[in-house]
Amino acid sequence: MRIIITGDHDELARRRIRRAAGAAHVEFAADPGDGIELADAVVGKVPEPLLAKAGRLRWVHSPAAGVDGILSEGLLASDVTLTSATGNGAIPLAEHAMLLLLMLDRDVPRWLRAQSERRWERYTHGELAGKTIGLYGLGHAGLDLAAKAKAFHMRVLGVRRKDAPAPGVDELLGQDEFPRLLAESDYVVVTAPLTPVTAGRFGRAEFAAMKPTACFVCVSRGGIADDDALLDALRRGEIAGAGLDAHGVEPLPPASPFWSLPNVIVTPHNGATTRETAGRGLDILLDNLGRFVRGEPLRNVVDKAAGY
Repeated sequence: MRIIITGDHDELARRRIRRAAGAAHVEFAADPGDGIELADAVVGKVPEPLLAKAGRLRWVHSPAAGVDGILSEGLLASDVTLTSATGNGAIPLAEHAMLLLLMLDRDVPRWLRAQSERRWERYTHGELAGKTIGLYGLGHAGLDLAAKAKAFHMRVLGVRRKDAPAPGVDELLGQDEFPRLLAESDYVVVTAPLTPVTAGRFGRAEFAAMKPTACFVCVSRGGIADDDALLDALRRGEIAGAGLDAHGVEPLPPASPFWSLPNVIVTPHNGATTRETAGRGLDILLDNLGRFVRGEPLRNVVDKAAGY
């Protein structure tokens, strides 16, 4: 059995990976390369041209929670099992969403401007207690954010495709009730993965349906909101502001208007970049490596048709 591991791993991580793989041959490489013909499993992206050569390939693992960058048409059409590190960054992602909510609600950039000018400026700001947060996406990050929002005494609405328990959510809405979530929320937060269903889900009609006092926050993936529609809504005052950690184009180009809009907070897709996220991702990989070599069911198997 041959397993190819792509990406950067320090010596300690490599030792742990080899130990988890047992008797299987583990090869660390920048990309799958020519060795793909003999690979039973690959951790990382398998370029489309190589898939046709991968006659023995049975398992691909995404070291990231999202699989939009790894789920090619060839992989989708194949019988290769795809798994992911979903859940590894849920905690810091939810923390980052709360940070953006607080910054928007209290207009923290105004304090920072005053600090840079050594100016003592007090003003009446908001508080999150009593406000409504609408969550688009109730996976690991969405549910963790729901618990955090409840701790801030917020009312929590949520939309999800699966009919499953959603602790911390006051009202779980069906897809047909999405307009209600938009109309009632003071903060609409995207924690969903980028899939064929979610791509472009927030367009001109959706932003127009939000309160003019509401803010839009995206911490999961760019492309779920139409950037032009979002820019128009912000400029026209259809919504009050936005907190964006995930962007339609990354890195966000220097010429992007999002950088300079006074009602927008931009962070560089950095919300879950913690040592703990990396550690949890490695733990998921090690567990799945052991399962794979023992012939046991894998964790975090992706529904390739759904995209997550």
